[in-house]
Amino acid sequence: MATKTENIFKPYTFRSGVTVENRVFMAPMTTSSSLPNGDVADEELVYYKRRAASGLGAIITACAHVEPLGVGFPNAFGADSDERIDSLSRLARSIQDGGSKAILQIFHAGRMSNSELLNGEQPVSASSIAAPRPNAETPREMTADEIEATIAAFGEATRRAIQAGFDGVEIHGANTYLIQQFFSPHSNRRTDQWGGDVVGRMAFPLAVIESIQEAVANYADKPFAVGYRISPEEREEPGITMEDTLKFVTAIADKGVDYLHVSVGNFHGGSLREDDSHSRVDILQQHIGDRIPVIGVGGLQTLDQVKEALEITPFVSLGHAVLMDPDWLGKVKKRQEENIFQALYLSRKDELDIPENLWNMITNAPGWFRVEE
Repeated sequence: MATKTENIFKPYTFRSGVTVENRVFMAPMTTSSSLPNGDVADEELVYYKRRAASGLGAIITACAHVEPLGVGFPNAFGADSDERIDSLSRLARSIQDGGSKAILQIFHAGRMSNSELLNGEQPVSASSIAAPRPNAETPREMTADEIEATIAAFGEATRRAIQAGFDGVEIHGANTYLIQQFFSPHSNRRTDQWGGDVVGRMAFPLAVIESIQEAVANYADKPFAVGYRISPEEREEPGITMEDTLKFVTAIADKGVDYLHVSVGNFHGGSLREDDSHSRVDILQQHIGDRIPVIGVGGLQTLDQVKEALEITPFVSLGHAVLMDPDWLGKVKKRQEENIFQALYLSRKDELDIPENLWNMITNAPGWFRVEE
């Protein structure tokens, strides 16, 4: 049976007790528009509030670094110090005042950073293996003490999110950043308790989950969600396989997180590693969907595409779609889906409330977005 539009607006209560009003979230997208000290800029607050006002079930923010060596983007906002709590509070309120649940994505860039972003410091990672990309710097292998400190930093960032009034955090374990680097056999060549076989390589991300859950137990006085974002595979050899990931998501579900957010470029896309066209999102839904809600993402822009995706996963997140049209869900609710913008219209810049740095990033990167006059 085809998914009805009304089912998009069906509320859901996660294991933590956090209730969302519908099944469409805003996907986390880097803005590179924050202040030099790591505070959220006013134009970012406007950007998030505008999209929350369309009625999205939750907005997952751009990733906030949990410690100074975790910075991964220019002009990024942080959750790495108590000095950031006031800034984070303004961000949470801007989203909640718009009408959505506010979820702070937290991360550490690891080897995907560089010494320029880190004020001359060398990036760190599970092992001293450079990322397979042009001009990648070779990271320094983290010591055992640094690993423990970073695990604790994720818990501290969660405490700050709670004190700032967020409704949850999303652990960014995807897109080749530090948490994924520990799980990947390409970037993790350790022989201690944090490396080795697939079980050893999942020790760090599972410890991060535990640190975050401990912070929730100690500091939250209302329901507070913990989600996990994952990339199912890597192209590299050696790299993360689907077999690895199925074992890993079982362990994640055992920890009792609220949802699994699958990071892929195409919701219906197949394997990066082999000749297998079966959707990675669908495989994960079939494997773990009866234990933990799955959020699907990847190239979803039209209402028909979202409805088709919701026949597979109980939630979807939209990135490009809600950036190009902040009123996407509002138009669906009003049965005006034919008016949804299917491109970034240069002539509508003043209507879209996109931070200037982000606008320039998009419009100066041919092929990233569909851009029209």
